[in-house]
Amino acid sequence: MTRRRSRKATWGCLTVMLLIAAVCCAAPITGAISAVVALQSAARDDGGIADGGTAADIPPRMLTAYKNAVQQVGKYVPKCQGMRWPILAGIAKVESNHAIGRTIADNGDISPHIYGVLLNGSGAGGNTTAFPDTDNGRWDGTASGERAVGPFQFLPSTWEGIGKDANGDKTADPHNADDAALGAAVYLCGNGRDLTKRSQLQAAILQYNHSTEYLSNVLGWIDQYTAAAKSPDLNNVSGKVRTVLEAALSQRGVPYSWGAGNASGKSYGICCSPSGKSGADTKGFDCSGLTVYAYAEAGISLPRTAAAQAGVGRRIPAGLGTSALKVGDLVFYADAPGRDSTIYHVGIYLGSGQMVNAARPGTVVRLDPVNAMSGYAGGARLL
Repeated sequence: MTRRRSRKATWGCLTVMLLIAAVCCAAPITGAISAVVALQSAARDDGGIADGGTAADIPPRMLTAYKNAVQQVGKYVPKCQGMRWPILAGIAKVESNHAIGRTIADNGDISPHIYGVLLNGSGAGGNTTAFPDTDNGRWDGTASGERAVGPFQFLPSTWEGIGKDANGDKTADPHNADDAALGAAVYLCGNGRDLTKRSQLQAAILQYNHSTEYLSNVLGWIDQYTAAAKSPDLNNVSGKVRTVLEAALSQRGVPYSWGAGNASGKSYGICCSPSGKSGADTKGFDCSGLTVYAYAEAGISLPRTAAAQAGVGRRIPAGLGTSALKVGDLVFYADAPGRDSTIYHVGIYLGSGQMVNAARPGTVVRLDPVNAMSGYAGGARLL
């Protein structure tokens, strides 16, 4: 039986802002991920857990459930290979937006419960096929038909076959984050798929919902969560440099917010960027706010603007090229390289041609190539 119905589912840093702390912003990034990036939490502050990167739009308790399910699925499908939390996160993102807006208790129980439309063939919500009741309303709250339930939106009839007790309370409950995530992992694994193979991953997703639109949507989220989860190699980095990098990397996925971020971490921003984007409703970082925070974690106080930060530490001239940069250096970009007063952006050099970057409104803290920005203006070494 089909699990459920198909779902339709360049600007510079502001140097001065009349009596307001000056802030930083950047030009659009060539080849960057979409503005509605997988890790963006927009104006929400739902937290996130660092796993190499931060999945900032996933409530911490939900991300814990996904990771726990990965650890437990082998007990039920021993031959399954390649189950990863980004796979479960991609499904849950599309199905319920990670249960955001609900309360998730310590034991994983979600309230209020998440229900889909009643599948009675009325056409409401896109359903055209009536599904008779199978649980007498136990899970879906109605005995007049079936509707999908929980953060992974299972039909009660499907849950009966794959539901698992993941949190040890002796009940397999689709409204519990741990149970639902493990049930989804079991379902996606089938009889023992190798989910490292793209074709088998696609087959698993299509089994979940046989829609090419759904497949494309979920795969996009899986790919972006996977990218965020990859942790740069810091094995050869130590001391304060490592502290700075770990602090910056821990904020990956936190949304860009004009005028936001300070030595204590992310904050709400101000209005407005040159493109008219306000940070007042978004808790996150702008470019120089991120550097202020990361270096503060290592006990180093930085000025608030990118242009001012260029005057701290040992200046690395742009003429030496990017090969002169070392891990942990500040990286600057200017409208007129050679004139530090025109610096509009700053990042933190990670090595191998990459930097940790809070790029511009509509993006999130992420890794970008150093050459993705225009107007390279050298760097500064503080460590």
